[in-house]
Amino acid sequence: MTVRTRFAPSPTGMLHIGGARTALFSWLFARHHGGEFVLRIEDTDKERSTDEATQVILDGMAWLGLDWDGEPVYQGARQDLHIAAVNKLLAEGKAYKCYCSREELDHMREKQKLAGQKPMYDGRCRERADTPEDAPFVIRFKSPNEGETWVRDMVLGDVCFPNAELDDLIIMRSDGTPTYNLAVVVDDADMGITHVVRGSDHLNNTPRQIQLYEALGLSVPKFAHIPLIHGADGAKMSKRHGSVAITEYREQGYLPVAVVNYLARLGWSHGDDEVFSVAQLKELFELSAVGKSASRFDQAKLDWLNTHWIKESNADDLVSEVSRLLAVDVQGKAPLAGVIASLQERSKNLIELADGARFFYVAPTEYQEKAVKKNFKEGTWALLEAFIIQAEALPEWTGEAGHGLIESICADAEVGMGKLAQPIRILLSGGPVSPPIDVTLELLGLDETIKRLQVGMEALRQK
Repeated sequence: MTVRTRFAPSPTGMLHIGGARTALFSWLFARHHGGEFVLRIEDTDKERSTDEATQVILDGMAWLGLDWDGEPVYQGARQDLHIAAVNKLLAEGKAYKCYCSREELDHMREKQKLAGQKPMYDGRCRERADTPEDAPFVIRFKSPNEGETWVRDMVLGDVCFPNAELDDLIIMRSDGTPTYNLAVVVDDADMGITHVVRGSDHLNNTPRQIQLYEALGLSVPKFAHIPLIHGADGAKMSKRHGSVAITEYREQGYLPVAVVNYLARLGWSHGDDEVFSVAQLKELFELSAVGKSASRFDQAKLDWLNTHWIKESNADDLVSEVSRLLAVDVQGKAPLAGVIASLQERSKNLIELADGARFFYVAPTEYQEKAVKKNFKEGTWALLEAFIIQAEALPEWTGEAGHGLIESICADAEVGMGKLAQPIRILLSGGPVSPPIDVTLELLGLDETIKRLQVGMEALRQK
């Protein structure tokens, strides 16, 4: 059997952390077993589905690297199959028309509540003989009244649902559109889905869907319900916990490998290991290692992993994204890969890295007042002038040569290197922090270094 999984989001909202993790687990399971992974957009709710949400799903999946096999499938285009399944159930006496009005149903449930019963449809139209002319109706599935339906879950274990607690499900609305539970069964069967990996909030739908599979004579796939993600306080994940569209993590400077690594560890484990490449995850992932309890979102751990993966990345692989975040012209200036390499060790995210890189491409027009006051003394100007004169006379400009020059000038003046290196750093970057001075000097180049020193000295002297 070829493993075939799917991710089936509804484009009625953004793709968030929970959905992205479900997609990842489904994708990893398929890839681990050499199977196929399908993306199905469940756009049957025409009023709430939006093109924007669909695009966020596609962009988020692509950014995370969760590639799907074939073209995305749109559920709304498959309605003929869903209607045919409803008609089959009707023809075989496994479904029926229900003419109950909203008021009648509300009265029924209120009466059940007063009697201390679970509010549910009581099947009053199940064996109804009359068919009111021109009256609106829905179509309900005849759920078994006796026995049990078992969900043999690959994560949660065996879960039993007494059939008496499962009322007759609506499978077609009064406007003639099939409902979610019917459509998802027909689509999963028609698309050959062997394993349904989804959030545990779908567990209560599963016994109903199993009954529909069996009534339609379809093979029942294996199910794996992933426990939900909670915030650090144990409450359901929400915006206040950082639950934003997955594409927002890109805008916040996270690497996809870091987000994938973090999402994988939200509920899945392999010993005590925390750091996994995507290749390692595909090799190691099994649903049997997914825990049964809810996971807690830990922002600090995500940041730690992002810091790690920035540090471990090849600088060339970060050029495109850092360039996008910089949004300035880098052509003909300091090589961006070199600038990135100089900042990787100290950057928590790509926003920080881009901010640290900016001065290499945009000369400072202001200088941090506190740093100037601390580092610019009466003797500073002579040291800077000596540096400019001797730098221009060097046969070759390298970071090592610039560092040696600072060292030599400070030795002659019998002062520490910081007396010259720090004023140079401030004039070059606008503040007291930059990559090592030799690296900074080499990346900027001689001409840009001299120009910034002269402009900065003039500006500070005028003050």
